[in-house]
Amino acid sequence: MQKNILPNSGIPALLALLFTVAIPAHAQENTDSVASYSANNLTLFTSVATRHFRPSPIHNNHQGLINLEWNYDKNFVVGGATFSNSYNQDTQLVYWGAKFRPLDATPDMYVKIVGGLIHGYKDQYKDNIPFNKYGTAPVILPAVGYCYQHLCTELIVFGTAGAMWTAGVRF
Repeated sequence: MQKNILPNSGIPALLALLFTVAIPAHAQENTDSVASYSANNLTLFTSVATRHFRPSPIHNNHQGLINLEWNYDKNFVVGGATFSNSYNQDTQLVYWGAKFRPLDATPDMYVKIVGGLIHGYKDQYKDNIPFNKYGTAPVILPAVGYCYQHLCTELIVFGTAGAMWTAGVRF
């Protein structure tokens, strides 16, 4: 049996640590909410909850996601993640994408779409993601997110399989 990078009980502790770091940083700055889409910042995300659209007893809903994303331009991001996939297999993802802000009245809310390569679905589960012939497959992930100062959250849909809620801290 493979172990997650973060045990299930470690995720709340990691979130508490991230928010503890972010709140003092927020108190020291006097920025408006529009800073959430400024360029050249890093965001560290972790998974809060995952739900599969068609649940199965073999599905893992505790991904232990660690995702580092660089917002290198006002509307563009690049990132990498490691997590335990739906079948408890260590999985890695690298991606590039864009953010869109459809509501002028809510500039801290965004829609994001990223594309990249995912690696880690193997053995009897290798065919559970399309185009995974050599253990690495292309992936497109849409998300809706919101940032308040240094705290961010996203809802990411992974294909027809499910959705993941994440929380993060922007540096």
